[in-house]
Amino acid sequence: MTTFDVTEVKNHLRDFFKTYYEEVNDDADGKKKVFVYDEQIKKCADRGSNVFYINLDNMKEIYPDLIDKFVNNSIRLQRIANEIIDELISEKRGVNLPQAKDALDSYLIQRIREESHIKTLQDENTPLQDSRRKFPPELLRRYDISIKTPSTDKALSVREVKSEYTGKLVTVTGVVIRASDVRPLTSVLTYSCDTCGCETYQTIKGPSFQPAIECPSRECQQSRGAGRLTMQVRGSKFTKFQEIKIQESANQVPVGSIPRSMTIDLFGEQCREVVPGDSVRVSGTLLPVMRGKGERNTGGGITTDSFLQATDLEKLNSDDSIEDENTKFTEEELEIANKPDIYDHLAYSIAPEIYGHIDVKKSLLLALVGGVDKNASGMKIRGNINVILMGDPGVAKSQLLGYVDRLSPRSAYTTGRGSSGVGLTAAVIKDPVTGEMTLEGGALVLADGGICCIDEFDKMLDGDRTAIHEVMEQQTISIAKAGILTTLNARTSIIAAANPAFGKFNPKRSIEDNLQLPAALLSRFDILWLIQDKPSRENDKRLATHISYVHMNEKQPEQAGRIPLSMNFMRKYIAICKKKNPLISATLSQRLVDMYTELRKHARASDDSTYTSPRILLGVVRMATAVARLRLADEVTMDDIEEAIRIMDVSKSSLNPEDNKGINRYENVWDNVFAVIRDLKETAVLDSGVSFDDVVTRSRAKGIKERDVGDAIKHFSKQGVLLMDECKRIHVF
Repeated sequence: MTTFDVTEVKNHLRDFFKTYYEEVNDDADGKKKVFVYDEQIKKCADRGSNVFYINLDNMKEIYPDLIDKFVNNSIRLQRIANEIIDELISEKRGVNLPQAKDALDSYLIQRIREESHIKTLQDENTPLQDSRRKFPPELLRRYDISIKTPSTDKALSVREVKSEYTGKLVTVTGVVIRASDVRPLTSVLTYSCDTCGCETYQTIKGPSFQPAIECPSRECQQSRGAGRLTMQVRGSKFTKFQEIKIQESANQVPVGSIPRSMTIDLFGEQCREVVPGDSVRVSGTLLPVMRGKGERNTGGGITTDSFLQATDLEKLNSDDSIEDENTKFTEEELEIANKPDIYDHLAYSIAPEIYGHIDVKKSLLLALVGGVDKNASGMKIRGNINVILMGDPGVAKSQLLGYVDRLSPRSAYTTGRGSSGVGLTAAVIKDPVTGEMTLEGGALVLADGGICCIDEFDKMLDGDRTAIHEVMEQQTISIAKAGILTTLNARTSIIAAANPAFGKFNPKRSIEDNLQLPAALLSRFDILWLIQDKPSRENDKRLATHISYVHMNEKQPEQAGRIPLSMNFMRKYIAICKKKNPLISATLSQRLVDMYTELRKHARASDDSTYTSPRILLGVVRMATAVARLRLADEVTMDDIEEAIRIMDVSKSSLNPEDNKGINRYENVWDNVFAVIRDLKETAVLDSGVSFDDVVTRSRAKGIKERDVGDAIKHFSKQGVLLMDECKRIHVF
């Protein structure tokens, strides 16, 4: 610990608080000087503010040596700063008394006036300020100091905080995993004597104290029977106190290590600022606390635990920012964002090393962006999109989940066997500070406002799986345990991956039988994908070529001249998309009605009640608003709804077994294209032909690419079966 001249530090701080100013633009006079700390002193003197903010970056040009003193001697410098601020506040007030805003203010003003009256009777020359010296400065101090560390200092992870930082000002980042109730912390106790009426004050500076019993006044000491002290709650000072626990975020934990955690003490206005699941940056003083078996008898063991006494708290994952990254684009990024094919480019950039699955990637992109939440007449309709990936082993389901987990600024990744119902929702634990039962949020609570990825979804126990039913639809977690009755927010999108119960998917069994998942749970997923590994010479050849290219070049091949976008750009773009709230006009509602009635018509024929529940309509609305968000639009268009319906139809086609009407890869694709043209011809006006775009759109819904549609039309044109004119209308002979 470095030594310094206390008088010199006080003079420097006093001068800094009085003279530091910032120039701001003024419409009338151009620029004007704003004395930042002098204005804060005025607010604290008038009881207009409860926090005095000190930014150490402001000291760089005037007193740079003060920064090192604040960092290396944090507790001592905070006390000195309190003394200087108290003096400056007293100068601002003069002989005027502060405005009473609570019971303690009224009590102090009454006592000051009473003491002043007594002093006046004894000596008329005694000023009013002298009467205040009887009160402890902590009792008169009605503000808290918030110290922001220099911007050049690196924010540490929990495991980077070593013993050499003890007593110093450090900045730590992490995720809040637990927050205790806010309780009053005793700062100053006021006692009154039953015998002489003298008032005594006891300042509490440690974690424990011994209450005063005997009156220390001269009258009681001279008498044989000492007066008994009674605590006056109205004249005592209590500060808001809350204890939170933060844990390392996923990107801070080394491979094979367990995340570390740290306890943080919050005071005053810092309380109730964060909840479990929030990413925070906390500045404070690292202090030790004694632990061990000998704690009660000998004052503590030889080991200590560390905690952070917070001086500044910043919430990182608010709606307006994504952790440390600025959402402003560079010129190059802005050019990419303005391209018309940004939707396809973003989908291609999701796990680009994974071959194919473009529509699956688009659905994951829509889940990352999400739809618009609705709160009409007290009824909440979720905007988050839930996706489940089902299929044979080895089709990259877990890889897709892992990429989404890394891409989302706020996410939680877990597996079916490694999760319990309590671990997903919330656990009731005993608070080590108060001894009462408190809640500690699980994976779904920590992922509030983000993505929760659950791999091996089919391996979860039935009792644990039912815990997420409420989360997937109501976006809340209701708790009634150990006398705690509350509801926690879990506004998260769930992306799950599941394998068939019999090794590979059996087309002769239903989805519920293959996965052994209940229909009530499957209906809560907006998009259900069935990814099958079927042998096909052309597809197998392209897949093998892609995999070998990735392994030899350690990068994914370019597709159609596209280079995969960076995660940083995608996070920025998704954060901007989430700020949009596109609306659906009444003119588009008829298309949604037609789509839903058509699905219900097919459901009656196929008895597929799981996929065609009424929730499917809301799922299409969510996806349509998500597509509009990706266009940064304020209104949903017909193209957005058609894209949402297309993804829904393609995912539905993937669920159909081979013996149903879905596309069978062993059949000729050209025959399926011709069947589409024939169906459209039946609904077309006589001799008007069929639009090529309509054929492509309908074929895409069945999993047929536009290139295959063109090849089929060329083939049948050569056979003389059909003809496509210059207006791209197809006529069947």
